[in-house]
Amino acid sequence: MAKPIVAIVGRPNVGKSTLFNKIAGKRISIVQDSPGVTRDRIYAEGEWLNKTFTMIDTGGIEPENEDIIFSQMRRQANIAIETADVIMFIVDGKQGLTDSDNEVALMLRKSSKPVVLVVNKIDRIAEEDNLYEFYNLGLGTPIAISANQALGLGDMLDEVVANFKTESEEEEEDAPISIAVVGKPNVGKSSLINKILGEDRNIVSNIPGTTRDAIDSNIENEIGKFTLIDTAGVRRKSKVKEEIERYSVIRSFASVERADVCILVIDAIEGLTDQDEKIIGYAHEQNKAILVVVNKWDLMEKDDKTLDIYTKQLKSTLNFMQYADFVFISAKTGQRVNKVLEMAKQCYDNYEKRVSTGILNEVISKAILMKEPPVVGGRRLKIFYVSQVGVKPPTFIFFVNNPELVHFSYRRYLENQLRASFGFRGTGIKFIFRERKE
Repeated sequence: MAKPIVAIVGRPNVGKSTLFNKIAGKRISIVQDSPGVTRDRIYAEGEWLNKTFTMIDTGGIEPENEDIIFSQMRRQANIAIETADVIMFIVDGKQGLTDSDNEVALMLRKSSKPVVLVVNKIDRIAEEDNLYEFYNLGLGTPIAISANQALGLGDMLDEVVANFKTESEEEEEDAPISIAVVGKPNVGKSSLINKILGEDRNIVSNIPGTTRDAIDSNIENEIGKFTLIDTAGVRRKSKVKEEIERYSVIRSFASVERADVCILVIDAIEGLTDQDEKIIGYAHEQNKAILVVVNKWDLMEKDDKTLDIYTKQLKSTLNFMQYADFVFISAKTGQRVNKVLEMAKQCYDNYEKRVSTGILNEVISKAILMKEPPVVGGRRLKIFYVSQVGVKPPTFIFFVNNPELVHFSYRRYLENQLRASFGFRGTGIKFIFRERKE
């Protein structure tokens, strides 16, 4: 059964992100006192009274503000309102009712969606008198809370889940493939996702670092079901001056950890940078499936040899992960964008590939016959048996006479033999060497 969607909306700096984090039970949205910090929609799972739901934390709505970022935030909130089953409208109990609140309330009444009116920053009983003016919004009984102190959240969530539609239980569908889209700021990550989704899901502008949070977008097509995570661009440490961007850097690496497939987007003109190598190196260390997307390929001056030369240069720089796949696109024109999910799915299929034990040991036995393990300290490595014990990534246990005799060059040889026999294109694989007596 599809989870209900709860959108948290309101003007900037009323405590939406703080409330979102309290419900989610972890710090997902960036929380800071400067208005407009949460610029895009953020998704997370919530649960109350054994009912799970998906929350959307929106950027603040400023109805009269025509600033480019604020106008796009308003569009994002409108999309969230359209997709939500229940809307939590957050207002500021200390500041009181504002003209902006009235404008937002008008938008919400037009939506005809269930609205739970939440008055935040009511930290003491004496402040509950501040509730009465919010009846003027015409959205029902206001509920007093303090998101910062976690007061009144139970009553609020009771009201939220009471608005969920009751549906017959269905079998839980297969989980979507999680894809983290990573890279430096302004290389076109959000533009790529928007082109794939066919809608302006993420804010796109020429200001580097516009996407500060990691944004989840879901898509289902003939290839499969996917969750696309548009991460904040990772800058060099010397340029990470704002506290906000420090959070974003951490979140980008956290997105890699929770993803199945990592898509590194690089700028064709700028090429692969040290920062790109650090990002993709981290994904490699985590044994993720990896696809390298070279964006802005339409801006390159090309002849019939450019693609081959560029690919060889990339492979040379990324020689520690020869298994990576590459695709050259233009998110702006749509050139080969349709190949991105297709190739990501191929990487994922290899990421969860299983090999039968019999065939696996046959391949390893032939590899040993072709090239014996080297002698280390007067002793030779013996491999008795191999078994695949997991996927995501494919994980293999080698039972050997002494794990300390495994030289890195021979380990690499064994990995190359497995890849030559079974593919595993676009994914890391993991080896474990365990001692077993003869």
